[in-house]
Amino acid sequence: MKNVVVLDYGSGNLRSVERAVARVGAEVTVTADPHAALEADGLVVPGVGAFAACMAGLRAVEGPKLIGKRLAGGRPVLGICVGMQVLFDRGIEHGYDAPGCAEWPGVVEQLHAPVLPHMGWNTVEVAAGSTLFAGIEDERFYFVHSYGVREFPLGRDGTGPLKPPAVTWAQHGDRFVAAVENGALTATQFHPEKSGDAGAALLTNWLQTL
Repeated sequence: MKNVVVLDYGSGNLRSVERAVARVGAEVTVTADPHAALEADGLVVPGVGAFAACMAGLRAVEGPKLIGKRLAGGRPVLGICVGMQVLFDRGIEHGYDAPGCAEWPGVVEQLHAPVLPHMGWNTVEVAAGSTLFAGIEDERFYFVHSYGVREFPLGRDGTGPLKPPAVTWAQHGDRFVAAVENGALTATQFHPEKSGDAGAALLTNWLQTL
């Protein structure tokens, strides 16, 4: 059984993530303990609320350093919702430009859509060769957000020695990044823990990569 830590940095939504990951067969601990977070087979970084507030909470538990250390050792990290957004360079909300973890280039900005927040079930445009969405390419997933990343330039041309990230997209007014698979670093803008059987299948796929 794989050991997974859900990082507790005051972001909320911890228990539903804990239950969802445990339900698909992992031993789950909710903690801010840095040793446990570094040593676990997998680390989940959830997130609910404003980008700047989540980053403040992450920094308080040395989250950016923990994420960086895990990735340097090829140890898997899964970001969910704002836990995905904080992996980008920066987030702009209400005119405030806050720095993120800068694991990926990109800016989190308010979506241009007739109705915000984007709340409910939506389809996704799955990246070719995706491991995360294997067997669930045509399913719907549950989103709750008003902000997203509209451009993901990293590795767009597929050149260079490293495999470019697999980027899955969705549409709500703007086209935005719905998920990224980039070696040990994986993230979803939607909530797999609220996405029923499709979300459980996605979490199972992630566990199988640990």
